[in-house]
Amino acid sequence: MKLNDLRDNPGAMTKKKRVARGPGSGKGKTAGRGIKGQKSRSGVALNAYEGGQMPLYRRLPKRGFTKPNRKAFAVVNLGAIARFIEAGKLDAKAEITEDLLVTSGLVRRKLDGVRVLAKGEIAQAVTLSVTGASKAAVEAVEKAGGTLKTAQAVAEAAE
Repeated sequence: MKLNDLRDNPGAMTKKKRVARGPGSGKGKTAGRGIKGQKSRSGVALNAYEGGQMPLYRRLPKRGFTKPNRKAFAVVNLGAIARFIEAGKLDAKAEITEDLLVTSGLVRRKLDGVRVLAKGEIAQAVTLSVTGASKAAVEAVEKAGGTLKTAQAVAEAAE
């Protein structure tokens, strides 16, 4: 084999078809767009246009409501907190706050607060202070001998 014998696979390198370059090119005159009509013109957007028929997005019923001021919470599972304590990234003896969860890398960002869920098990007694928690998570932490303070519970106690 010599360098001048090297060739690409047949069909691997195809030249770009140059349209609207005269009758000899095979794509002259109308450049493959046909004659007249909306699609032959430039600057045409046909997204969801169905030729005058009622478009699908208008035929389907509209349902539900999106609350504009809804809150988005960062979610943490008890099992993940337990793993971070075992790995030494969190200290079980000190109070674990939302800021500590962010600095340890367990939560990327707080959003509107951190909410603890009961997935997984926690064996050590920890003191957690977060925005919200599920009832099962509160029970699991108290069963392990710890406490879980939520901002919602503090607000309810103040009333």
